[in-house]
This record gives sequence, structure tokens and C-alpha cells, in this order.
Amino acid sequence: MRSPSGTDFLQLQRRAAPPRGLTAWLVAEVRTAVADGRLGPGSALPPTRTLARDLGVSRGVVVEAYQRLADEGVVVGRTGSGTVVAGRPAAVAVPPAGSADVAVPLLPARPPAGVDADLSPGVPDLSAFPRAVWLRAERAVLAHAAAADLGYGDPRGSARLRGELATWLARTRGLRVPAEGIVVVAGVAQSLALLAQVLRARGETAVAMEDPGSRGARDAIGYWGLDVLPVPVDGDGVRVDDLTATGARAAVLTPAHQFPTGVVLAPRRRRELLAWARAADGLVVEDDYDAEHRYDRAPVPALQAGAPDLVAHTGSTSKTLAPGMRLGWLVPPAALVTEVVAAKHANDLGSPVLPQLVLAELLVSGAYDRHLRQVRARQRARRDAVVAAVREHLPAARVEGAAAGLHLLLTLPAGDDVDLAARARDAGVLVHPLSWHRQRPGPPGLVLGYAAHTPDRLTDAVRRLGRALGGSALAR
Repeated sequence: MRSPSGTDFLQLQRRAAPPRGLTAWLVAEVRTAVADGRLGPGSALPPTRTLARDLGVSRGVVVEAYQRLADEGVVVGRTGSGTVVAGRPAAVAVPPAGSADVAVPLLPARPPAGVDADLSPGVPDLSAFPRAVWLRAERAVLAHAAAADLGYGDPRGSARLRGELATWLARTRGLRVPAEGIVVVAGVAQSLALLAQVLRARGETAVAMEDPGSRGARDAIGYWGLDVLPVPVDGDGVRVDDLTATGARAAVLTPAHQFPTGVVLAPRRRRELLAWARAADGLVVEDDYDAEHRYDRAPVPALQAGAPDLVAHTGSTSKTLAPGMRLGWLVPPAALVTEVVAAKHANDLGSPVLPQLVLAELLVSGAYDRHLRQVRARQRARRDAVVAAVREHLPAARVEGAAAGLHLLLTLPAGDDVDLAARARDAGVLVHPLSWHRQRPGPPGLVLGYAAHTPDRLTDAVRRLGRALGGSALAR
């Protein structure tokens, strides 16, 4: 079948473009149409996938063109409206690629006015941040840090922190990595950005992701011009046969506690996944999401422990300390370390050094482990409170997943989960509809985070949620 080469939008024809510089050509065509009035303020641009398909170009070309136009203030991304022509030079950036065509807010987002119970997933208990312990460690660091420690340093991060992380990750997650193989990053989001840049530079055009899966991770990958291919998840985790069928050579997964279903990747699936990666000469990006928060059993070892040459492992302190610290780690396969470090250097020259040295101090003193034990006990009580309240006030809902993490998934027998979440919001309770985290249609559900509230407040929030939804809304 012959590929398309033209579109009704501005009567653009692929054959009119130069052999090189497709992005610049598309930017110039749109800019000219805005200047001569063919595209007025508020005029919608086609979704990136649609325009790329019609022109017979990669979606990355269109994504990059829209980004340049947004940077110039020619267009702006609006939730629910896609990418539209700006009325005047705009100061806002286009939303991450892949989100402009979906009426879903960029995540994470601040709760709207009128919400007093924010049960958004991924929000940790910020009140539990160990201020006194951190302050003592910071004083110790400042008392002993050499002047050279405050320079630009190694883009991989502080040698002391990488050394302590290597020991801690080996002890708690089973990782096999020397300090030289660890890159300190500003959270998992930066790990995904760096790996996306490396994959794209190597010629990859798509990455597979769990469906349902993390909306934020999907946005992060799509921003860098890679197509995100959905792979179904069942009670044993990602379906490797469906992953194989995508033809992708890279996959982003949350095997320790899948977001948002809460399932743990089964041993058989782990073996199948690593066999897929080896046969495809591929890469598994292991987001070690919620691995520290297990309440009924020890966490399974990290995938990286079984195949360090096939797995890029990443984690952070966002759910254990605070997301505002922007502290995380990336352990790429040895073959990718040089490229990842080059991308890190080009992005920011390296992460802030003082928080790194403080985290190293917490690791070596054991204070970080003590803090984790306290947080686990607190979060288990909060999860238990939510589960008990759901059984009482939402008996038609089913709690999914392992007893772990900082969120749980409620699957529902019926209803439009976006509408149900809106009704909950009107009652002052903010939850995520499961469909926000899907690429393909599926059963309705609600994703609830419980880390940021006390058990009594959680019980009250679920009671209000039950009243807002009503029994008839969930009738089979």
C-alpha cells in the first residue's frame, strides 16, 4: 500500500518539502499561514499522529515542529483543544507530545479550588520529611566538605553518593553495579528523558509501555518524539506476548508494583521479559516504582539483578523523602553509560551537589533506612484505613493489586470513570479516573493515593466519595 504524502491541512504536500529539513519546512509553512491569515487565532492544528500519517513522515518531525512553533509563541497547547494558534505571542510552552490530543491535565497537577481531600496518586506524605535528621546531616556535610566538592564535578554525580548507592542498592534491591555505573539524576523523569534521547539518537522511533500505565512517564517519553506503544497488563504484569507483537526494542515498565494496577510482575513473566530483551537486542527500562513500600512481604529483587546488560534501572527519593528534592539514580547497561553521561552533561552539567552529599550521609549512617521503616509503618496504617472504608462505603468497588505502594486501584462494575471522578471532585475529593492512565479503552476504575492524609481523614474522604458516587452509579 502506497504511503500518503499530502493532507487537507494547508494543502501541504510531502513532495514540496526539501529532501532534508522536514521540520524547518513544516514550521515555515505554519508560520506563513498564521502571518497571512489562513490560520487565525484559535485555529486548531491537526493531532501530531494524524498529520505525520497524512504526510508520510515520522511523528517526531511533527512533534518537533509544533514545539518550535510553541517556543516562538505562534501556537499554544490547550487541554481539551489540542494545539491551537495563539491569539498573541504566548508565554506558555506546548504540553508534552502525546498529551495535546487528550482532554487530561498535565500530571502532576495542583488540586483545584474546592478540593480539601487530594487523593491523587503519587503524592507522598510531605509532613514526614525528616527535617531534623536532614539538618544534622547537612551540617556535618558542610563542616567537612572540601572546596573542590562544590565545583562542577563529575556529571554522573558525587563519587561519595554513587559509592553509597552502589552498596545500598546491592543490599536492598540486589543490583550488581559499581559506583562508576551509576548516574545521579533529578528523579525518574530525568532518567526517562535521558534514555529517550539516547534511544532516539540510536535510531529508535518507539517505546512500549504498560497499558494502563503511568501517564506522566508516557508524556515524558512522548515529549522526546518517541511513539508510545501500549501493552496490556493482567494479573501477572505486562503481557510479554503482546510486547513482542509491538515490534518495539525498548519497554518502560514498573515491575515491582505496577502503576496503576498494583500487580507485581510474576516470576514466569520476568523470565519471558528478559528472554524478549535478549532476543530483540532490546532494553528494559525498570522504573522501580514503590519498591520500598511493601507491607505484607519483602519486595522482589530488581530485574537488573538478573540481566544488568539488558536493563536500565531507575529510582528516586521522591516517594521516600520528597519529590522537591529532585534526587534519583539511573543504572544503565554498561554499553549505554557513555551516551547517558554525555546526555546528562549536555542537559545540566550535573545535579546539585549538597543534597547528594546529604543523602550519602543518611545512607552511611543508617538514618535513611530508619526513616523508611517509619514511613512504611505509617503508610500501612493508611492503606488499611482506605481498604476498610472502601468495603463499607463503596462495596461494589474492588481493591486491586498487592499490599504495597502509596496508591490503590478501585475497579468498578459500571460507569464512566471520568464522570465519577468529576462527581467526587465536586464533593471535595480528588481522585484519578483510570482512563486517564489508559491508551486504549478498558473497564472503569478510580486511582486513589493515600500517603498524604491521616487514617481518619482518609476514612472521611472515602465516605464522601461513596456518597458522591451513589449506589446507582455503580450498579451492575
